[in-house]
Amino acid sequence: MSVLVYTESEEGTFKKIAFEAVSYAKGIADQLNTTVTAVSINGNDISELGKYGASKVIKIAQSELASFNAEAYAEAISEAAKNEGSSVVILSSSANSKFLAPLLAIHLEAGFVPNVIELPLNTEPFTVKSNVFSNKAFAHSEINTATKIIGLAKNSYGLVENETSITEEDFSPSLSDSDFNTKVVSVDKATDKVTIADADIVVSGGRGMKGPENWGMIEELAETLGAATACSKPVSDMGWRPHGEHVGQTGKPVSSNLYIAIGISGAIQHLAGVNSSKVKVVINNDPEAPFFKAADYGIVGDAFEIVPQLTEKLKAFKAQNA
Repeated sequence: MSVLVYTESEEGTFKKIAFEAVSYAKGIADQLNTTVTAVSINGNDISELGKYGASKVIKIAQSELASFNAEAYAEAISEAAKNEGSSVVILSSSANSKFLAPLLAIHLEAGFVPNVIELPLNTEPFTVKSNVFSNKAFAHSEINTATKIIGLAKNSYGLVENETSITEEDFSPSLSDSDFNTKVVSVDKATDKVTIADADIVVSGGRGMKGPENWGMIEELAETLGAATACSKPVSDMGWRPHGEHVGQTGKPVSSNLYIAIGISGAIQHLAGVNSSKVKVVINNDPEAPFFKAADYGIVGDAFEIVPQLTEKLKAFKAQNA
């Protein structure tokens, strides 16, 4: 009857969101007076999961699951959940998990609530709090099904170390051809860069950058901060930056600890997609830009003067504290 948590990994390395999901699962397990079982699909260093509270890891190591496939992963995780008798299953709110969750809910006949931001308010009835309406409101939802699936919003719970002795169990799910109706043809990845999904800090540029030739200062600031680079929708539409960097309601949602918007006026769709970032900093030469109303900190001025100075100051600060 343990709490089951799917721990995402990439090329064998667990993502930060996996550790946050395990931390959260441990919090629920303590409420329910039970333990945490993690499901790892082709993950490597299993011991890392015990650091955050997993007492058991179900290891699935199959070559056909090397690339994410929502249908096959849903089948594998549902089999693990049934074998464990888990009534609560935890996922992250990554793009992959949002694809996976409804399929898993069908397999387990489970109720699913995404974007959950806290431990359950009650366990009888099982009630959770989540972000809704593009993070502009909260909802309290009761999950009345026997099995419950929770999608944890990124950076909402944090990493909580809770060292636990861990046991491992190899598991081979019964997969069939029907679980691979969707085929992964190829995967293109940006190398040596922090991805938007994993980033604690995101540096984003808009039309105020005036052209793709000026993006070097965005990338230099991001590199200095260990951040991901992003852009507004018009920038990707004009081909200045790849569509994979487009953030906002119609692009990738951002829930970073720090979001820096440079030359972005702040259209409502963009604000909706980055609203759950904890601290928002805006640099814009237009004092009437809508983004200033949503920002925690704002700088009115020429980005081409401010950003290089900011980068140099940060480099000097890092050098002093190295």
